[in-house]
Amino acid sequence: MNKLREVLLVALMVGTCVPAALADVPAGASPSRPAEAPADLWPLARKHAETFRFSTLFTAQEVRDWLSKPDGITEAIRWCRATAVTRVFVETFRDGYTADRDTLVRARDAFKEAGLLVSGCVTTTDIGRESVRGWRFPCFSEQAGLNNLKRIFEYTAGLFDEIMIDDFLATMCECEDCVKARGEKSWSQFRLEQMADVSRRYVLEPARRINPRVKLIIKYPCWYDAFHQGGYDVAGQTAMFDKMWVGTETRDPDNLEWGHKPQYEAYFIMRWLGQVGGAKCGGGWFDYLGTTPPTYLEQARQTVLGGAREAMLFCYGGLHTSGGQADVEALRKEIPGLFELAELVHGKKPWGIAAPKPPNSDAHGNMYVYGFIGMLGLPLVPEARVRADVQAAFLPVQALKHPQTPAVIAKIMEAKTPVLLTRQLAEKLPKDLRLEGNVEVLDIPADAWELVNLPRERLRAIRKHLLTPLGMEFEAPSRVALYLFDEGLVAVENFNDFEVEAQVTLRGASRPELALALPAGSTKVMAAENGATLKIQPRSLAMLRFKR
Repeated sequence: MNKLREVLLVALMVGTCVPAALADVPAGASPSRPAEAPADLWPLARKHAETFRFSTLFTAQEVRDWLSKPDGITEAIRWCRATAVTRVFVETFRDGYTADRDTLVRARDAFKEAGLLVSGCVTTTDIGRESVRGWRFPCFSEQAGLNNLKRIFEYTAGLFDEIMIDDFLATMCECEDCVKARGEKSWSQFRLEQMADVSRRYVLEPARRINPRVKLIIKYPCWYDAFHQGGYDVAGQTAMFDKMWVGTETRDPDNLEWGHKPQYEAYFIMRWLGQVGGAKCGGGWFDYLGTTPPTYLEQARQTVLGGAREAMLFCYGGLHTSGGQADVEALRKEIPGLFELAELVHGKKPWGIAAPKPPNSDAHGNMYVYGFIGMLGLPLVPEARVRADVQAAFLPVQALKHPQTPAVIAKIMEAKTPVLLTRQLAEKLPKDLRLEGNVEVLDIPADAWELVNLPRERLRAIRKHLLTPLGMEFEAPSRVALYLFDEGLVAVENFNDFEVEAQVTLRGASRPELALALPAGSTKVMAAENGATLKIQPRSLAMLRFKR
């Protein structure tokens, strides 16, 4: 296996929900009844639904096992109300299995009668021939599989007016048919073109032909630096589909099975794809796999901070496993605060350090670097293009997707705008482009997680360099993130397993007040002129409100 394929496979496996992981839920078993949530969560959820809502998914197999009997549907409705879930996605197909039509209709209608919104879902695993070197992803060169895909979406569109597609609408197959069809193209270019064609001819057109009202949602997984290598075109396919969703499943960064994924990555990808998709960007999707309650809650907070209007709790059956139940119990306690957080950030524009990630850009040694940079207390503003009219910028190798990037950097040099370049990018720039004193260069190690161990003095120097033009000062250990929003909102989140002290100063602002702490009571604030000192408990978030 060559190095590129190995990197992609690892990226995909780390970033994608694995249906097989649900095997610890006995097939056909009734979900055990978790502890009751506060009685006011359901009316609270309905009150906030226009700003933010929670949803969950019933996989095709869960439809069969738990929604095929009236008591199973009754229990599912009770669980949704107890967990502030106001929308359910009911899946028709997954892993080669098609759920029974009568069961789907009964469940759909019962959920609607109970006051929940109902949408459909499809997971395109095992639609046909097994992929060669493609893990769980289908081969989309086999006509029989494509015909089955068309049938699945025709079937689903006949049942639902909205359909989500789980993140397996991608391919890495290298079978003889794929090799022949690729010709002289790169694998990325071939797969981008192939999946655009598949999306149009075998998903969108068949579904809309059956149901002209149907809206189709493409859900992108969290492996943003490998999208194009598997055929996801976040610009082109977002234009084709009615809506798009975002995978914010970062999981526990210390879980060796899933790899070092920084919690901040969920915020970055939510904001980045929100910038790409605009009004089409709906919600974030995260799961219980590889999590403990603290990281599960962080996934939720990052999704909300990222501007999502909805959070998908994947999935109903998995959240009734022992680990899933613990996550849900922790979530229920924080749901009122998450609704409050959503109201605070709703309509607010993030500002700070421009962090461009052009769609379909290669990483070349800077794989998933943005999430790690955010763990250093640098408030990134994800963007889809590289531009010079910014106050400060972080530029990794991905920026070179745009041919004009060296010219843009030259303008940044001329304007004396503070910029942080990765060494890997600096080494690829033209030799005649002089990097002036307004440039800090940071070497990204092979394991980018090592960045969180930067010496404190180096961290201070980088922060001062980039935050000064923003009128900001920030002092805190590594693994403490900073988020800036207009109207004077400043969030600080401690991802460490110990209490931290952080100082935040905003030039020209008044003495701040604590707008929110998650969990409640986790932050002490000592306010001063233009700033505050915060003592933040482990794995907690604080939101300050400054007035100018």
